[in-house]
Amino acid sequence: MLNYRPFVGKLGPWKAIFFLLFGASVAFAGVELDRLLQLADQRYGDSGVASVSAWRDLLTETSNQPDAAKLRRVNDFFNRRIHFGDDSDIWGKRDYWATPLETLGRAQGDCEDFAIAKYVTLKLLGVPSDKMRLTYVKARIGGPQSSLVQAHMVLSYYPAPNDEPLVLDNLISDIRPASRRTDLTTIFGFNAEGLWVGGVAPRAASPSQRLSKWQAVLTRMREEGID
Repeated sequence: MLNYRPFVGKLGPWKAIFFLLFGASVAFAGVELDRLLQLADQRYGDSGVASVSAWRDLLTETSNQPDAAKLRRVNDFFNRRIHFGDDSDIWGKRDYWATPLETLGRAQGDCEDFAIAKYVTLKLLGVPSDKMRLTYVKARIGGPQSSLVQAHMVLSYYPAPNDEPLVLDNLISDIRPASRRTDLTTIFGFNAEGLWVGGVAPRAASPSQRLSKWQAVLTRMREEGID
């Protein structure tokens, strides 16, 4: 059972009432919701608390649904709530991978932040991590025939090991099979279990460099209460 009372004592009256009535209604393995709510309040104020509370509600409402519904709800949640932005504008850094708390708190993120937040949320909802890969791609912005290409990250979901993956993307609202995303060319994918390098060699940075950022964000998540 999560103990919300030490946290509640630090909040204003209306927040205290809110958390006592609704905050402790659910606990999920792998996440300390009370700690996340406390950090959201400390770092981001009311807007951060509202975002993390909405995320907690998503976990609660979706926990017993089949994977297809979880994918749809999680994809819609982040695509609608989070505004796309560049790391330099959000964090003052050229390339920063945010934790879900940081993304929710700022309500902004780039493609890596969308993909990480969706991956973590689905994992908390019981979707096995070996069915998901954070996938670096080259995206043709404007469609398959476009000459504008940029590095991009999506979340790929594999119903079974040899199945065609479904693509969760912040660029479009629909979840589509990879064969219908001819605007994307896979570079490499990874998750908590390993790394998969496709037929195209990574160019923007090596997988090991990218995975060091992944390890860093995992460490910060554990410090924030997500394991």
